[in-house]
Amino acid sequence: MTIKESIGDRLLLIFMYAAIIVFALACLIPFVSVISSSLSTETALMKYGFSIFPKEFSLEAFRLLFKDSTIYKAYGVTIFITVVGTVLAMLVTCAMAYPLSLRSLKYRNPITFYVFFTMLFHGGLVSTYILITKYLGMKDSIWVLIIPSLINPFNMFLMRNFFKSIDESLAESAKIDGANDIYIMFRIMLPISLPAIATISLFYALAFWNKWFEAMLFISNKDLFPLQYLIKRILENAEFGKQLAASSFIPNYVTPTLTTRMATTVVTIGPIIFLYPFLQKYFVKGLLVGAVKG
Repeated sequence: MTIKESIGDRLLLIFMYAAIIVFALACLIPFVSVISSSLSTETALMKYGFSIFPKEFSLEAFRLLFKDSTIYKAYGVTIFITVVGTVLAMLVTCAMAYPLSLRSLKYRNPITFYVFFTMLFHGGLVSTYILITKYLGMKDSIWVLIIPSLINPFNMFLMRNFFKSIDESLAESAKIDGANDIYIMFRIMLPISLPAIATISLFYALAFWNKWFEAMLFISNKDLFPLQYLIKRILENAEFGKQLAASSFIPNYVTPTLTTRMATTVVTIGPIIFLYPFLQKYFVKGLLVGAVKG
C-alpha cells in the first residue's frame, strides 16, 4: 500500500531539499574559490578578484611552495603527530574506557565523575603553560603536541558507552576459560569495536592534524612547526611569498603572495580530507551506538 503525500508534505520536502542545497553551496563555494585562486596568476587575482574558475591558469604558487623545504618539514611534523598521536590516544582512551564500562570495577562512579569534571572545568591557560614549561620541561619538544592531548573526556565517554553496549557475558565466558582483562580487551573487545574505534580515531586524527594553538604557545623551533601553524604564519606574514620568490631572479617578476597563501591552504587540507570517505561506513554506526546508552 502506498501512502499518498499531501501538498504540505511535498512543500516541506522541497523546502528541506532547497535548504540542504543552499547550505551545501555555502560550504562548497568558498572551498572551490580557494582552489581556483591557488591555480590563478597573481596578476589575474589582483585584477579580477576571487572567482569560481581561474581567469589565468598558473601553477606558479605550488611551484614556489614546494621549492622551499619548510612545507616538507611541516608536513613531516603534522603526519608524525597525527599518526603517533592517534595511535597512542586510542590506546589510552580504550585502556580507560573499558575498565569504566565494567560494573565490577571498584570506585567506578567516583573515577567517572572525576573525568566528567575535567570535561567541564580545567586549570586554565596560565596553569597549563606553567605545568608544561616549568615542571614537565616539554617546551620546544614535538611531544608537547601529543602527550597533553592523549585523552579527550568526551571521546572516552563515547568509547565507554560502546563497550557497555557489548554483552558482559562475552567477557565472563572468556574469564571462565582463563583469560585476563588485558587479553579480553585486546583480543575480544577491540576487534568487535571497530566502528567505534574508527569513529573516535577520526576525531583524534582531525584534532591532531589541526593543531596550531599548542605550537604557537610552546614551539619556537621552526623545524617543529606543524602545517596548521605554518599556514597561520604565512597568512599573517606577506613576506613569506617574497622570500620564496627571492630565488627566482626573473625581471619584472610579480611575487605570488596571495596565490601562495591559497596554495598553502589547499596543500594543508589535502590529505586529511581524503581520510573521511574510508571511515564513513563506520562513522554513523560507531557514533550512534556510543551516544545512545549512558
